[in-house]
Amino acid sequence: MDALFPAKSAASRSSTWVRGPVWDGVWMLNALWLAPLVLWLARGYSDPGSSPLDTFYFGLTALFWIGHRLCSTWLAYCTEAYRPLLRKEPIRFIVLPLVLTFGCFAVFLPADAAFPWTRMERFVGMAILDYALVTYHFAAQHFGALSLYRARAERAGCELTRRVDRIFALGVGGALVFLSDILAGSVAYQNLWIGRWLIPEWITSKQGEIREAAMLVLLVATALMLIAEARAPHRSLPRVLYILGLAAMVVIALRPRSLFLFLVIWTAQHWILATGLASQTAKGEPAPASGTIRRAFHVLNARPWAILLVLVSFSILLLPVFEVEANWDGGTYYGDRIFGAVAVGLRTSSWVPALVAIGFATGFVHYVLDRNVYRMSDPRVRSAACGLLDRPCKLRAPSQVPAQRP
Repeated sequence: MDALFPAKSAASRSSTWVRGPVWDGVWMLNALWLAPLVLWLARGYSDPGSSPLDTFYFGLTALFWIGHRLCSTWLAYCTEAYRPLLRKEPIRFIVLPLVLTFGCFAVFLPADAAFPWTRMERFVGMAILDYALVTYHFAAQHFGALSLYRARAERAGCELTRRVDRIFALGVGGALVFLSDILAGSVAYQNLWIGRWLIPEWITSKQGEIREAAMLVLLVATALMLIAEARAPHRSLPRVLYILGLAAMVVIALRPRSLFLFLVIWTAQHWILATGLASQTAKGEPAPASGTIRRAFHVLNARPWAILLVLVSFSILLLPVFEVEANWDGGTYYGDRIFGAVAVGLRTSSWVPALVAIGFATGFVHYVLDRNVYRMSDPRVRSAACGLLDRPCKLRAPSQVPAQRP
């Protein structure tokens, strides 16, 4: 990373923002406006799910949920910037996603009698696995955002800061959130966890004490991060704001008023950040030498607003398809409000097992591809993610790219 961000004078130092205070405030630092807005919309309602907050969450879900899941797929397969990486690492980008997809169909398409477990039992097992993966996935995104801002502040080579960022993101954005889910009873099929595996029964009977202890841990960890940032040679206001936003979300998670409040903030923050990043990542890519489809994709990639429009369109159109898997065991179907009988028909059709398989497959592939396209420790990924690093993309042959740091 030192080679990517060489020493510069203060006058020529690049901005610590990804694009600017306004854009970063809307997309990267969205927790700072989401948290107060969510609390305001639910004010005065005993059940936030019956407040204007539900309509607000319906809008966010329709606009960003599925679109964010397809962001890394778009970057991997529809950009010139990532094409050399796609050719160099077919296992990561092609073989593994295909294996995950076929595996999900192999789990859900066979009838109940085909395996020792019924289709519903297989769904429960996959849902628990998905919950564990998505909890880590959310925490990893927080680490990625802090790392991006660390790089923008020209501190990418600081191993100590990188280590502290990882501990904070996984500890606060992962472990404390998992703990709050246990206390709120929102872990996937929690009745199968309590008294088994890693969750003893006494956790649910000591909620008050555990919440207070977790809040103390959160305050101490946040204070240490802010002190470290204040003492850094190149301070970063965006990093400070991101740390405060993450801490604010976890504070709401640890307060037992309503699970719905935290669900809205936690998921919307993740979706909006992922969509915003995808719109900027490949905007500096070079034009393709040939190919009508590749040229059409390039026209979109060079215009962040066009990428946003494409992702939002996908999100709205595919909402009823993916809700089949997301709410198969019960939940609110927002797709009914847009598509009506079409959405209801999908849930009662013979295609349900295939739709459930598609839902899990795209989720698992999303986790893998997100890791692949934002793995900034790899010089080839840094070369591809040029839009986030404030420099033009350079498509180089694999032999010209330095080896990945171990």
